[in-house]
Amino acid sequence: MTVVALVLAALAALLHVYIFVLESVLWTTPRARNTFGTSEQEAAATRSLAYNQGFYNLFLAVLVLVGIVVVASGGTAVGLTLVVAGTGSMLAAALVLFTSDATKRRAASTQGALPLLALVALGIAALV
Repeated sequence: MTVVALVLAALAALLHVYIFVLESVLWTTPRARNTFGTSEQEAAATRSLAYNQGFYNLFLAVLVLVGIVVVASGGTAVGLTLVVAGTGSMLAAALVLFTSDATKRRAASTQGALPLLALVALGIAALV
């Protein structure tokens, strides 16, 4: 079950890398504006905020990926701690988004589903 959890965590990390690219690299492009439902003017006005937010998502992804590498290298306790911290933060951010703006609930559910599943699988693995 731990392997399943780590695969789910890796997928969550990859999703957050993609979000980083959208927010920090592509924010003002039509693709990113369509994804986030922003106008050209809104994207220009919020570019620096999105840039910062994107790096937050990247850092969470790195935390999870480093944790997975540490687990694979035999440092189970430290690695799983990093994975839980990263996926837990991803899930918490998704919950904040979900509760803060009803129009963003679909995005929040997408953002939070993989971290939630990874944490559930890790919880099951700990019980087995």
